[in-house]
Amino acid sequence: MDLFAQERDRLLRTTTRFLGIACTVLSAVSLSFPGVATARIGPVPQLAVILPFAALMVVFLIMVGRSVRILWVVLGLAAGLAAGAAALLPDGFDGNGPLATAVIPFVGGGVASFALVLHSSRRRVALAAVAAVLVLAEVVLGTREVLSVQLAAVLLGWVLVFVAGFWIGNSVPRAARRIYSIGNAHRAERQASETEAQRRQGARLLHDTVLATLTLLAHSGVGVTSDALRAQAAEDARLLRHLRLGSTPQPQASGDYNLDTVEESPLGQTLESVKQRFGRMGLEVSWHGTGQVLLPTNVLDAFLLALAECLENVRRHAGVTEAHVTIIHDETMVRAMVTDAGVGFDLTGISEERLGFKESVVNRLREVGGGARLFSAPGAGTTVVLEAPR
Repeated sequence: MDLFAQERDRLLRTTTRFLGIACTVLSAVSLSFPGVATARIGPVPQLAVILPFAALMVVFLIMVGRSVRILWVVLGLAAGLAAGAAALLPDGFDGNGPLATAVIPFVGGGVASFALVLHSSRRRVALAAVAAVLVLAEVVLGTREVLSVQLAAVLLGWVLVFVAGFWIGNSVPRAARRIYSIGNAHRAERQASETEAQRRQGARLLHDTVLATLTLLAHSGVGVTSDALRAQAAEDARLLRHLRLGSTPQPQASGDYNLDTVEESPLGQTLESVKQRFGRMGLEVSWHGTGQVLLPTNVLDAFLLALAECLENVRRHAGVTEAHVTIIHDETMVRAMVTDAGVGFDLTGISEERLGFKESVVNRLREVGGGARLFSAPGAGTTVVLEAPR
């Protein structure tokens, strides 16, 4: 919404600049024709007073288009009022003459253009009202008529400009809210489509692997040797391991997913899978440090499953949608620090067993020669440090 507000203000400032300059230039050209501005202000010709103030207002209009400061609006209104007074107030002004026709676009359009940016607060609206009253007073004093065509034209110009600014200022936020709601609907539809696609893929995956193996077991492996059945079950176990770590394997052919393990696996290849897995569940995981570390397969499994359990606790209990994981290592040990800024808890009041922390994290890492430490306090978030040997 802030971006839309900035674009709205920029649009209003740009419109003010172009409208004000266009009306001012139109009036300046009209006033420059011979016989239009013939009066004198003291010893100085009337036109020699009007044009400098008009040029000064153009400068302030340019500044309004570039800056949000109200100072340029105030100075522009002052220059416009001065130019209007020089055109309307000298003796001999003819409300039905060419001078009146030439100056109306200036006071009713050029000076009024500042009203486009004077609707966002009571103070700005008051400034616009004061400026409009002063301009209308100049017209009344110049024409010496309370009701005149010139007064109606100038008043109409101010009203139209202010209403246009108010309409633009309120239309942009409404459009932004509609765009935001459409975006939410699109994201919800896309998430539903992705969920349905994942469900179908999962169904195919189970049909091609685990269910096929269970069917063989249910029929006592008729027609299949025990070695083949054992190999098929081992392949299914490897597949389930990859799924648990967040991978989404694609089948090469029906019943063949080709997921052979290796003695050592790079940590960085599986961290991204964990991140994507929790991202799909609404927890944004930010990684820090390096994942370019080779770990034995059994250590990698324990390390990643413990890490996933910590992130699952953040997702369920922390009350936040973001967690940070920092990976560091030395020659003998890999460490992961899982941090969240959630509600936290009192370590003395909750046992590790009730947290599901002892078996899923601590003991899992101890079995491979690692360990885990937990730090938390109410309202201060939670930090878990995981360690696994290289």
